[in-house]
Amino acid sequence: MKTIELNHPLIEHKLAILRDKKTGTKEFRELISEIAMFLCYEAMKNAKLDDVEIETPLTKMKTKKLNEDRYAFVPILRAGTGMLDGVINVVPNAKIGHIGMYRNETTFEPVNYYFKVPKDIEKREVIILDPMLATGGSAVDAIELLKAKGVKKIKFLSIIGAPEGIQRVEKEHPDVQVYCAHIDEYLNETKYIVPGLGDAGDRIFGTK
Repeated sequence: MKTIELNHPLIEHKLAILRDKKTGTKEFRELISEIAMFLCYEAMKNAKLDDVEIETPLTKMKTKKLNEDRYAFVPILRAGTGMLDGVINVVPNAKIGHIGMYRNETTFEPVNYYFKVPKDIEKREVIILDPMLATGGSAVDAIELLKAKGVKKIKFLSIIGAPEGIQRVEKEHPDVQVYCAHIDEYLNETKYIVPGLGDAGDRIFGTK
């Protein structure tokens, strides 16, 4: 599946503030959450709805509702948790899993250290959260961990994507739909996205 990039003036506006090195921790964290909500909105565009009957103050009616129990959000620690509040605003009853990874600063490859998901994860559509899709290493590893658990339907939400990482995910997991707020230019020699926004985890949690 070809990666879907959100092209919208509001997203572009929020990204401009997010990228600015002068943007403080509080505002940065809020913007990550807001953009995640837009991404989730787009990712849920074709969600299946169930037929239900409700009663308004005036009459009974047949309508449609989302079965939130069909979904799980899985942020990649630690930066992915910054997107969690935004997506939970959209689907508040979805279950939450966590995948812990950090980047080996010599090889630039992800190192897995934690994996905890709902016990019935294979019955759910899983939406992975990670603000930066750089080399694609973490994304591919996370997808493979979930597929090993029997998950059949996976989507991946990212604030900023690099062409290199996007191409890797599309090649290795063509069944996984990727959504990015913006696709940037390239990865530099230290595998950071350019122009990017720096280290999303450090800026979300104020650790630098």
